[in-house]
Amino acid sequence: MAKVAFIGLGVMGFPMAGHLKTKGGHDVTVYNRTAEKAAAWAEKFAGKSAPTPAEAATGADFVFVCVGNDEDLRSVTSGENGALHGMKPGSILIDNTTASAEVARELYAAAKEKGVDFIDAPVSGGQAGAENGILTVMCGGDEAVFERARPVIDAYARMVGLMGPAGAGQLTKMVNQICIAGLVQGLAEGLHFGKRAGLDIEKVVEVISKGAAGSWQMENRHKTMNAGKYDFGFAVDWMRKDLGIVLTEARRNGAKLPVTAVVDQFYGDVQAMGGNRWDTSSLLARLEK
Repeated sequence: MAKVAFIGLGVMGFPMAGHLKTKGGHDVTVYNRTAEKAAAWAEKFAGKSAPTPAEAATGADFVFVCVGNDEDLRSVTSGENGALHGMKPGSILIDNTTASAEVARELYAAAKEKGVDFIDAPVSGGQAGAENGILTVMCGGDEAVFERARPVIDAYARMVGLMGPAGAGQLTKMVNQICIAGLVQGLAEGLHFGKRAGLDIEKVVEVISKGAAGSWQMENRHKTMNAGKYDFGFAVDWMRKDLGIVLTEARRNGAKLPVTAVVDQFYGDVQAMGGNRWDTSSLLARLEK
């Protein structure tokens, strides 16, 4: 059993911290900007809460963070009362936020200055994956540090991999989001075409999902998309945030992402339709408006 802190109890962090307590058996202290949510977590999981990230991190062997964006991440780690101010030498800061590779490298360096280790560890699998403890975790950092952290991360993960040095986890998550954006747009267009052609969508998917066109998105989202229901997963606002990170990195490294850039604009159209909190499969709603 390790002493663990978890900072950020959103739809992902709340259950992830819960798995660290129940499945991992760790001594977990949480922090959240909304103190009521931290108190609710502590009551549900028989854990503890702290009033600041630094106090949550004091004495912890592992400190997990799962917040909104780069600036949120900087605030709760190196800002006033940030976790790094409370962490002890030799402890490990593990960031599950989907953020930029730049901030990952920045925090790696800031942690090293304090004798602390750092792993960037963004996750994929959505709210359901977090609740069921079956997330995919893409890590960047030093191999020896990763090997120490992996058994603890396993509490909420199905797959954990070290992708390279600091920032490599975030870069891998960007590849993940690029692939999802293209897949969902393709699925949306296919379903839209099938409907316009008068086909039975269920019969179509039953056949083509067993061939080269099959995907997780097709298997898990075609029914809700066909029904015009879009409250089953990762929100459009979050996807646009992630794609913004992707496109910024592409401008830096020279990658050409024409499809990703167009799909990002399509998600902007969905936001303009009022679909900010719809799930990412709502690209079909844009075609059907």
